[in-house]
Amino acid sequence: MARKPSPHLRAERIFSALQLAYPDAKCALNHSSPLQLLIATILSAQSTDKMINTITPALFKKYRTAQQFAEADTAELEEMIHSSGFFRNKAKSIKGACRLIADKHRGKVPQAMEELLELPGVARKTANVVLGVAYSIPEGVAVDTHVQRLSRRLDLSKETRPEKIEEDLMGLFPREKWILLSHLLIHHGRAKCAAQRPKCAECPIESLCHSEDKLV
Repeated sequence: MARKPSPHLRAERIFSALQLAYPDAKCALNHSSPLQLLIATILSAQSTDKMINTITPALFKKYRTAQQFAEADTAELEEMIHSSGFFRNKAKSIKGACRLIADKHRGKVPQAMEELLELPGVARKTANVVLGVAYSIPEGVAVDTHVQRLSRRLDLSKETRPEKIEEDLMGLFPREKWILLSHLLIHHGRAKCAAQRPKCAECPIESLCHSEDKLV
């Protein structure tokens, strides 16, 4: 009887296969600065990257600095981001975060996890996206809904809370792979491993998946 690979070896095989399948995996939110990425990530909560990318061109043309976002007319900002959902809370978070960035960080998005977590509307997922994508700092693994779902389906974690899933992923994968890992899982979740009807016959890691809801 063949021995099962260790969890770390299995994780390495999953990562390698996904990297081969999605060589261009990267953050799907369009941005040209850490500030734009922060704003886009705040907006992406309970929405899709595709939707946010339709909102941000006009938004980033009108507001170019943290100071300008902080001083934005609330009603006008809410109108511009309305289609992202939860627009009132998001507008409040954006203005609050940008006020702190302008006042405390001289208009620059901070590069430390603890400082990012002080910003309104910013939890670990958003902070990890900013640190990883904008600054190439692997402080953790960004756990969005795709990463959360695939981590459980692939038995990389049995946890349900994002922070606990992140801890499991950080324990399974080496630090230098944390940033790319979330991009790979997100791309795979969109391309093949859908929640309701996963394309298991086309899956590059089908042989490594033992999910009970596999379609074979």
